[in-house]
This record gives sequence, C-alpha cells and structure tokens, in this order.
Amino acid sequence: MIIREDCALLVVDLQERLIPKIQDHDRVVDYAVRTIRFFRALERPVIWAEQYPKGLGPTVPAVASELEGVERREKLAFGFFGDPAIATAVRLTNARQVIIVGVETHVCVLQTALGALEAGLEAYVVAEATGSRRASDRDAALARMAAEGVRVATFEMALFETLRKAGTPEFKAATALVDK
Repeated sequence: MIIREDCALLVVDLQERLIPKIQDHDRVVDYAVRTIRFFRALERPVIWAEQYPKGLGPTVPAVASELEGVERREKLAFGFFGDPAIATAVRLTNARQVIIVGVETHVCVLQTALGALEAGLEAYVVAEATGSRRASDRDAALARMAAEGVRVATFEMALFETLRKAGTPEFKAATALVDK
C-alpha cells in the first residue's frame, strides 16, 4: 500500500504541444491536477519534468499553476531515471515509493515507472492521470507496467490508500477532490 511518509509524486511531460494530441486529454489533465493538489496538501515531495520543452512547449497552465514553487526540470531522456540529475532529485526525497502521473503512458510514463523499479523503488501509476495518443498504446503500457510490478491505481485508490482513515482535515480536503 502507499505509505504517506514514504512517497513522492512524479509529474511527467504534461506539455502544451503534446496534451491536445492525447486521447481524453481533459481527463488526464483534470486527474493530474487533482493528484498534484492532494500530494501537495500532504506536503509530499513533487518532482516535475518536461520533455524537450523547446519542441513540446511548457507544461499546460492548469498543471503549471498547481506546481508553483516546485522546480521545473528539463529532460531529453524519456524516463526520469534516464536523466542523472532527475534521478538524483528523486533519490534526495528519500521516498521509497513514487506515484506517477503524465504522458505518454507508453513512453515517458512507462520508462519512468520501470526506471523506478530498477532503482529499487515501488512505483504506482494513477491510471486516469495518464494518457497516450492512442488508447491501444495506453492500455498496453498499463498492462505491461502491471506485469512488470508497477502498481496501477485509480485516483481514488491512491488517495484513500494514502490517507488510510477518515475524520482528519486531510480526509475532508480529499473528499472535495473526489466529489469535484
């Protein structure tokens, strides 16, 4: 299960020139924003990266506004762990678990998740907060990740698993994100 004190959130490539091409992109962005809000409210570390921003543009405004104060990192490697500086940033969080949102599921999200496993971390992917240009690529990536040991979770699964119980201020804030 996700352990609140042991997790960090990885936000992958939610960029202006890429997002409009992603199937169900409004859903992906909405759930990415909800996930970011939740993990920031819990004061968990967030690592945010953009794939070749000169070509794919900056992060979409809805996501970027939620990441105010978080260092934006550029990468050329598809996966976070293929970039030494980003891999170091993840390691410095001391997280044992990473929660991943972003695009494209079958490229950068997949390689980030598999890289996390290779680095000895537990990896969780929030299914609604990931997407690809084609549903078949997304579905194949989620299936492959699950077969490789990445835990595929829905937004609500990740949220309530991290909280573990009701009756807390965090629970009240979380239910507002679910009922949105």
